[in-house]
Amino acid sequence: MTPRLKVLLVLGHPRRGSLCGALADAFAAGARQAGVDLRRLDLCDLQFNPNVIAGSPRNQPLEPAIGQAVDLVRWADHLVFVFPTWWGTMPALMKGFLDRVLMPGFAFEEHEEGSGWDKLLTGKTAHLLTTMDTPTWVYRWIYKSPGLNSLARATLGFCGIAPVRTTIFGVVKDSDSATRSRWLQQARAHGLRLREGVLTAGERRRKALVAWIVAMWLQFHPMAWGAYAIYAHDAVEASGS
Repeated sequence: MTPRLKVLLVLGHPRRGSLCGALADAFAAGARQAGVDLRRLDLCDLQFNPNVIAGSPRNQPLEPAIGQAVDLVRWADHLVFVFPTWWGTMPALMKGFLDRVLMPGFAFEEHEEGSGWDKLLTGKTAHLLTTMDTPTWVYRWIYKSPGLNSLARATLGFCGIAPVRTTIFGVVKDSDSATRSRWLQQARAHGLRLREGVLTAGERRRKALVAWIVAMWLQFHPMAWGAYAIYAHDAVEASGS
């Protein structure tokens, strides 16, 4: 029996009675209908210091809420963040949450020598659902999607989480009840789609192709051929002795 997909849903809006809250509810309803194992964190309910006051986040004592969040991120296969885009990026509450949770030793580890690092959350995927008042085309093409890019690439991607999907709901201030109803249906559909897994059929094919290319590259790499040659030479010597 295939184990159920483990999904952590994080509501990053500081107010529960918001459009983001309704979108999170809709996504959760679809995901539960899809049969996934869903856990949820509403950041507005958590008691923690969003500021890193120690020399490193790993040296700051963990409040129970942050300790629970670390355990849930470790547990999850797929992370879903629902939040508003304010000033081009996420609310301070959600930024502080990530500062405290994605600490070195848990989410990543820098090498003691050199500039590299280990991505400790590799194998997990994510989906970012955000609301905004900025027209989508302005956010994407003029502003270059600053909040989504920083979260998907410089934060989650830095820790090894990939792929990271993004969905934008906007323009909120100009929306009517019919539009918001359609957005809620869309959020529910995203949750329901997890019935088929996180990766699309095309992504699964690309993943298999990349694995095949890597395997073939290793097989025909010059070092591999050198190893084959040494083995053949030793075999010939052994047979002639």
